[in-house]
Amino acid sequence: MAIPNPTVKFTYEDYLNTPEDKRYELIDGELFMTPAPGELHQRVSILLGSKLFQFASENNLGRVYVAPFDVVLSDLDVVQPDLLFVSNERSRIITPENVQGAPDLVVEILSPSTATRDTTFKRVLYARYGVREYWMVDTQEATITVLLPGDRGLEVADVYGVGETLTSATLQGFQLNVDDVF
Repeated sequence: MAIPNPTVKFTYEDYLNTPEDKRYELIDGELFMTPAPGELHQRVSILLGSKLFQFASENNLGRVYVAPFDVVLSDLDVVQPDLLFVSNERSRIITPENVQGAPDLVVEILSPSTATRDTTFKRVLYARYGVREYWMVDTQEATITVLLPGDRGLEVADVYGVGETLTSATLQGFQLNVDDVF
């Protein structure tokens, strides 16, 4: 009789001991190394992040962060979204080291090495832990898909492309001309 080989699950403590010169995420106890993003990814992240930061700051709504900054969803789930927003009402989840719980808004900029994980596993995680709004930014298609909680997790509410203006259910009054980030 063969003895099963149990899968090793890493914890948040294990994650904290990974090398500092690499980016990692922990999803259901599995450790993923995330390569550095490319130029287009970085450019879109800075442009979109600056728009979010300016709006949140001017309206005193909360805080915007950029990767790498840990979001600890559980002892087995630690992610580093490209951008995230935590409202003033939920600021108690922000610690000096990380965010302890689901941000109000999460933005993932899809890269060839992370797109599958962002659109599947992380989408499920964000729904499970209560993210209120999730944006998937596709730099190849120049689109931003906005997902909101629904009957089956985070569901597509709208897809915005070049020439269109994105609005946010979470950041009331926020408008983004998609051309400004692509």
